[in-house]
Amino acid sequence: MGVEEQRAGKFYVERDVLDELCLDQVARRRTHSTTPPLKERVKDSLRCSMPKLKRSVLSTLPVLSWLPRYSVRDNGLGDLISGISVGIMHLPQGMAYALLASVPPVFGLYTSFYPVLVYCLLGTSRHISIGTFAVISIMIGSVTERLAPDSDFTFLNGTNGTAVLDVTARDAYRVQIAASTTVLSGLFQVLLGMVRFGFVVTYLSEPLVRGYTTGAATHVVVSQLKYIFGIHPARFSGPLSQVYILIDICRHLPETNIGALVVSLVALVVLIVVKELNSCYEKKLPLPIPIELIVIVAATLISYYGNLNSQYDVAVVGEIPRGLKSPSLPDVSLWGMVVGDAFAVAIVGYAINISLGKTFGLKHGYKVDSNQELVALGLSNTVGGFFQCYSVTASMSRSLIQESTGGRTQVAGVVSSVIVLITILQLGTLFEELPKAVLSCIVFVNLKGMFKQYLDIPALWKSNTVDLLVWLVTLVCTILLNLDLGLAASIAFSLLTVIFRTQLPRYSILGQVPGTELYLDTDTYEEAKEIRGITIFRSSTTVYYTNAELYLDALQKKSGIDIGKLLTRKKKRDAKQKRKDKKEEKKAKKEAKKQNGVNGHLPNGTVHPEDKVDVEKGSPDLKGNRTDIALTDRPTNGQVNWAYEQQGTGLDLGSETGSHGDDAITQTSSTIGEEKRGRSSDNDTHTIILDLSTASFVDTVTVMMLNNIFRDYREIDIDIYLAGCQVCVVEQLSRASFFSESIPKSRLFTTVHDAVLHSLRLQGASDVPIYECALDMACTTKM
Repeated sequence: MGVEEQRAGKFYVERDVLDELCLDQVARRRTHSTTPPLKERVKDSLRCSMPKLKRSVLSTLPVLSWLPRYSVRDNGLGDLISGISVGIMHLPQGMAYALLASVPPVFGLYTSFYPVLVYCLLGTSRHISIGTFAVISIMIGSVTERLAPDSDFTFLNGTNGTAVLDVTARDAYRVQIAASTTVLSGLFQVLLGMVRFGFVVTYLSEPLVRGYTTGAATHVVVSQLKYIFGIHPARFSGPLSQVYILIDICRHLPETNIGALVVSLVALVVLIVVKELNSCYEKKLPLPIPIELIVIVAATLISYYGNLNSQYDVAVVGEIPRGLKSPSLPDVSLWGMVVGDAFAVAIVGYAINISLGKTFGLKHGYKVDSNQELVALGLSNTVGGFFQCYSVTASMSRSLIQESTGGRTQVAGVVSSVIVLITILQLGTLFEELPKAVLSCIVFVNLKGMFKQYLDIPALWKSNTVDLLVWLVTLVCTILLNLDLGLAASIAFSLLTVIFRTQLPRYSILGQVPGTELYLDTDTYEEAKEIRGITIFRSSTTVYYTNAELYLDALQKKSGIDIGKLLTRKKKRDAKQKRKDKKEEKKAKKEAKKQNGVNGHLPNGTVHPEDKVDVEKGSPDLKGNRTDIALTDRPTNGQVNWAYEQQGTGLDLGSETGSHGDDAITQTSSTIGEEKRGRSSDNDTHTIILDLSTASFVDTVTVMMLNNIFRDYREIDIDIYLAGCQVCVVEQLSRASFFSESIPKSRLFTTVHDAVLHSLRLQGASDVPIYECALDMACTTKM
């Protein structure tokens, strides 16, 4: 083996054909693993040292790694401005999203305070803004309304017999449900993070997450329509609940509160216009106009001085207590009823959080630890749940504001928490007359980004129809089956698409590009030509138990060799040949007896030459068969190449009669050109090469299938070789005792070209092509 430079821009490579055994010798395969044994790894994990302790503490409390190095000169002003901007956004969004969670608005402010502080200590992303989010809020709201419906808190007034709703008792129980669900979801996240299970989010593909959030946005819109129109529709739960709610809303439209509708329309117009101006003049404005806060202040003043609640029956926020709530234990008895919802909230919240975190991390060049993010988000929810908060995650709108206004560290989150704290302690009571319709309008306007995800449909239609199908199925399931069942159904469907892709791969017959060592799909490349007598077969995916049978069927179909029929015919023909040989043997013995004593011996006691049975030639039929064998291009050691009998001659293998001369061979061989793959008319397959370069693992079913392939094709005198196996695949084959005397490692080759050259030499090829390749990829062949 060697490399010899020819001239500038070209090189000449000459090496031996490498099977697996030769490769181990040439590349000096290691006899021991470089990975420490399990015992040593366990000892190392339990061994304590100061550097290891320091790394553990810094990874658990990331704030200790960046806070001592915090530069007030470089980051102080940007974090201050960013924190104030995000804090101003927290106020309206916190109160508005609390309506989605079906809890009083003040609890949205609590949710914008406690979890944000916890994440600043434990989180690894410097730019995301933790707090209330529409999708998570509506998921919590679906739980609270299911377990605490209005009907459970309605009683008849003893005076006039009218139904009265105990709002205080209902809201208190809903807050308890939301807090219990939040603590449980936080515990799920912490436990998953501690066992390094951050990769679980990888099962939620981007089309699935975007389809799910778009469907959740539809739930948000439907839930807020009652505040926009000022009506009181009935509540529905379970599959198709959104359809029933829409029908009931349409039934109650004649009861629309004109005052609430006017307030909603004016607020929507103002919010949309100013937000569009913010987008258009984003580069010119030092800070975006805080239109949401302005609208809240203006609407509160108008409502207070215009007496909208008393005169026009416009629903307002109501009492907002001043100060913070003392911590309390969650109601553990509720966990059995909310465990499924809590797990769904944990997974969806983490998926949104890590996707935004990694996006900003890649943009600004720092690493976001997925497992630490899971722990940080979990502890934010767990601690927040003890203070009557509901589940949080990162918000895209606030995160973009935090980044665009100069935020560089988690200090911006601390500043925003201070703004929220001041509002809770001093300013909260000023918003008691704020119309709920205005909060619903704020929710609507902030859903713009989610509804723009409908533009994914034409993009996915052009790029990947399977991802489009996942997106659409997720959207439909989320809308029709509700958020919990919709998520489960979407994940199941997404995993099924992966299984179907592996069960329906692309199977190819490879051909050689003339003058190169490249082997490409003959259906895709016109210049890829099959090598006479050699079939090279490849699957586009890993072969395992779900597609092993399909792989075998495709191999027979693509190669044109029906192994089952050939083996059956071979057995029948062997049986007939055996009976015929016995018959001929008996006939020969009878003839010998007749000739014995009747001039049957020459004087020296030898048999007369003319009476000798021609064992070499045999009967005319046998002679015809030997003529066929001689016409094959490979030495068969006296055996019939049954694949050639099927492909090349077209003879009835179960028949004893027929024309076996050269004319018959020519006539039947011409039918090969009618095959779909366009194989040459005189192609007699003597070798099949299985290209396993796409396989990443093999299971027991695959090993059994490969054993059967070697055994069955050996019966019809066809050689099988494996090519391109990765090291892990070879190791798995060895552990499964695949290699033996009948299937040695010499049947496995490094590349397809090595297997082809070995087969050609074995068949008696006198010349081996040598390739001279220029750096511009133009290749010529030397014979």
